[in-house]
Amino acid sequence: MTDELNYLEHLARESVRFSDAIRLAAPDAPVPTCPGWQTDDLLWHLGEVQWFWGSIISEDLRTVQQIEDLPDPERPTDHTGLLRFFDRWSPHLAESAAAADPSEPRWMWVPDESLHTVGYIRRRQAHEALIHRIDAELTAGTDRAPIDTELAADGVDEVLRVMYGGHPAWGTFTVGEHTARFRATDTEQEWVVSVGRFTGMPPWGGEPVNDHRFQCAADSTGPAGVTISGKATDLDLWLWRRPTSEEVETEGDSAALAAVHAVVDRGVS
Repeated sequence: MTDELNYLEHLARESVRFSDAIRLAAPDAPVPTCPGWQTDDLLWHLGEVQWFWGSIISEDLRTVQQIEDLPDPERPTDHTGLLRFFDRWSPHLAESAAAADPSEPRWMWVPDESLHTVGYIRRRQAHEALIHRIDAELTAGTDRAPIDTELAADGVDEVLRVMYGGHPAWGTFTVGEHTARFRATDTEQEWVVSVGRFTGMPPWGGEPVNDHRFQCAADSTGPAGVTISGKATDLDLWLWRRPTSEEVETEGDSAALAAVHAVVDRGVS
């Protein structure tokens, strides 16, 4: 994680921007970036997410059993109730995250145990609020508020390493033949990833997992089959399948680019 970033500040700012935008959208307006969702579904989603992680921090939940014992909130039946729910639990997340030491352990779904901390929850929720703030603005048809460049660059790093790069111990990651370089032209940061396939049977049951994922290389100067370039904000939006402000450029092997799309287009499970 980038120690210099104030994730608490970004979380608070993006949550307010989300709240401002969602109030301008009709409750039944379709969310262009989340097919099948309407405004109220988006409002409930972020409200419930922020309730969940705020509860994990404030109640010091560290185990799967504690998470399973956490009672689910009841979804309000109307738009006004959804707004009240968000207005109650969004500040609770911010306050709980600020009150806890970032090094304190908490339950986290990601495979990397070093990220099972309050600090990573701060980071993850800052990015969650940012992306859904973009969704709310698109739904309301309002102008996009500025995106912080450093937060966006950190978002590129997180989505490549964690959201599209998680390899749980219950499965196997097999590196494929294709590689890609992501280049942030304004921050001069680069990431090189291998594209591979993750397979395995989740311990909680269900269908076997068989999907494409990334693995970040330790050396970002190595060769890559395709280079994907743009400003940090546009790379972050592109990776989350949100509209970019400027075009993201691609150069290189079409098969390598198709392999990248096999990861990005499936989204995050």
